[in-house]
Order: sequence, then structure tokens, then C-alpha cells
Amino acid sequence: MSTPKELRFSEEHEWVKVEGENVRIGITHFAQSELGDIVFVELPEVGDEITANEPFGSVESVKTVSELYAPVSGKVVEVNENLDDSPEFVNESPYEKAWMVIIEPSDASQVDNLMTAEQYDEMIKEN
Repeated sequence: MSTPKELRFSEEHEWVKVEGENVRIGITHFAQSELGDIVFVELPEVGDEITANEPFGSVESVKTVSELYAPVSGKVVEVNENLDDSPEFVNESPYEKAWMVIIEPSDASQVDNLMTAEQYDEMIKEN
């Protein structure tokens, strides 16, 4: 699967899509492939504050539990509740159906510090 060029990426394998004033966050195709079959997703509540580089939730696979790290700081304005009943979306559609949260960033310039698709592809090739 090719890495979507319009997204930005964190070293912890989260992706960010800027949508006006807000950002949509999920985990990458590479991350879900490394984790294996996702069986549970734990996400914050609407209204929660998340902090860049700090855990904001977790995904549980048949192999392990992995924390989700916030790529930017801000307030959660929407949570993908479809993942409660269909955590497999993370494996099937990491960039479309399986977005995790939408946040209102407290500092939108944090997105500029994230990797481009090309930089992310280079990083995962080295791993």
C-alpha cells in the first residue's frame, strides 16, 4: 500500500490529516501490519485534552497491546465510535474507515514538525 502523500506522520506511526481548523488522527498501514489483527481499540472521550508525544489510547491485537501517541496537542472533538464494534477496520482501512479521533489542535504549527510521506517511507525502510 502506498503512503498517502497528503498526510503527515509521527515517529510512533500515527498519521495526521489537516481538515480546516481540525486534524484527523489514525495509525498507519505499516503500524497495523506490524501489530496483526486488531481486536480492541481504546480511545479518549470527546472533550478530553491530549498532549503531543503522550499516550491518548491503545490498540489491542492478537499479539500485543500498543499505546497510541498523540502527534499534536489539542482537544478531542470527535471519536470514531465505529471502532468499538468493528476494530478490524484498523487492519482493513487504516486511512479511511479507521481514523481514531478528530482534535482541535492547541498549536496547529505542530503539524509542520511531523514527517512527510516521503520521510515516513524512508524511516520504515530503515526499520
